[in-house]
Amino acid sequence: MNNKWTINQMPDQSGKVVIVTGANSGIGFETARALAHKGAVVIMACRSLEKGEIALENIQNENPAGKVVLQQIDLADLASVRRFAENFLSIYDRLDILINNGGIMATPYGKTVDGFETQFGTNHLGHFLLTGLLIDLLKDTPDSRVITVTSYAHYFGRIAFNDLNGEDFYQKWMAYGQSKLANVLFGYELQRRTASDGGNPISVVAHPGYAATNLQHTTTFFSMLNPIMAQSPEMGALPILYAATEPEIKGGEYIGPDGFLGQRGYPHKASSSQLSHDEDTALHLWEVSEELTQLKFEIE
Repeated sequence: MNNKWTINQMPDQSGKVVIVTGANSGIGFETARALAHKGAVVIMACRSLEKGEIALENIQNENPAGKVVLQQIDLADLASVRRFAENFLSIYDRLDILINNGGIMATPYGKTVDGFETQFGTNHLGHFLLTGLLIDLLKDTPDSRVITVTSYAHYFGRIAFNDLNGEDFYQKWMAYGQSKLANVLFGYELQRRTASDGGNPISVVAHPGYAATNLQHTTTFFSMLNPIMAQSPEMGALPILYAATEPEIKGGEYIGPDGFLGQRGYPHKASSSQLSHDEDTALHLWEVSEELTQLKFEIE
């Protein structure tokens, strides 16, 4: 791998249809912007239409030929996820890349519309349902990919199956770590299942390192560190873009920055935590997620 990979090396994406959740700011915005610049039709899946409109206009003003479309989705509301998928499927007959990027970080305790702990519900269950609703179209689109965005925080995550909603104990960083570990477990389990069913789509997990984004707005400590230690959102988007577009990528890989502790640098094949490879935990999480979202996730 070229350890200085940038968007200049990204292949042309003309003719491809891509969904990027959380595309109105930060890494999601930079991901959508780069893919549109390379010719893809990019659906910017955003919770706030107002913020999404501003982001869309910024991309179009910079690149008038860019094909970007705004659609509303609230990952913390499973009915909203279902509406988004239904609307998308009524318009498009292919989906080349699904980038499960949107999320929240270290928020005070709360619950989603459906009664799930907010971080687990938003970061994991919303994307689990979205992927499940779109899986048939992904399977029918040649060489399609699902990219699930996680965080280095998955290293301290544990799946508390006996208290997923944090009603007995809640610590915002532990809850964030749990949701990010769930992302990795889901990405790997999805790959195992698609690999046994013809290998399409492939599933890849990626993390941006420590990038200065709106995720840190709830944490004063990280807001202070950002100017000193964080890399730019443009750099943070590179592992996601590499995972989504580089021809040599294989399913089941974990892509992140190549710098110290994976916090900054250029994309390379990295290593996730030991627990993230626990197939029993992944299977249990998959089954629980199907039950909670009321979706039988059919691969075959």
